[in-house]
Amino acid sequence: MTSAEILKRLRSMANPANVAGMARYGISTKGALGISIPALRKLAKEIGTDHRLAMQLWKSSIHEARLLAGFVGDPTRMTRREMERWVRDFDSWDTCDLVCSGLFDRTPFAYDLVFEWTRRPEEFVKRAGFVLMAALAVHDKERRDADFRRFFPVMRREAGDERNFVKKAVNWALRQVGKRNRALHRAAIAECGRIQKLGSRSARWIAADALRELKGDVVRRKLERIHGR
Repeated sequence: MTSAEILKRLRSMANPANVAGMARYGISTKGALGISIPALRKLAKEIGTDHRLAMQLWKSSIHEARLLAGFVGDPTRMTRREMERWVRDFDSWDTCDLVCSGLFDRTPFAYDLVFEWTRRPEEFVKRAGFVLMAALAVHDKERRDADFRRFFPVMRREAGDERNFVKKAVNWALRQVGKRNRALHRAAIAECGRIQKLGSRSARWIAADALRELKGDVVRRKLERIHGR
């Protein structure tokens, strides 16, 4: 299917009633059609991986077309330049999270970009760096614990950022790294203590919320399944 055919199909799937609901969840409605994520995933499965199409869909600036681009893009063909163009276009948490955790995290550049993007001032670029942290903690099964320990000072450095979409991403990354295995679980809990001592409202919230999950029964049982009692 061509990009013109896909865009025509997306417009036929538009549901204006859903757009108001998107706004209530803090999702940008700029260029939005109100198509659900399950419907987009179903269409992506029908299309398959098509990197050229992904590039064309992204240029459309239509919200759902960009989400679809993240679903059909090829991480083995994604270049750093393309990733940089896309990340500068992020204007909504859902686009940022779905693209970073479903496409960008599988590229060979993901780990290095964590450190680059978390230093950037733009809210959604910084968020993208932390979403990559969280996604790598879940998906990169071969990476060493030492690589994930390098993320903790970055979390601490940015924990004072009061912007909602940044502090929530720092918290997400901290929780996901801490759930990876017992050693990182202990390290993440210790990091929560260091972040709490920073004293800012965002730092206190990040640490307290992460500790609630990391010390909860669900995480305890998960770690027991991995390592035994």
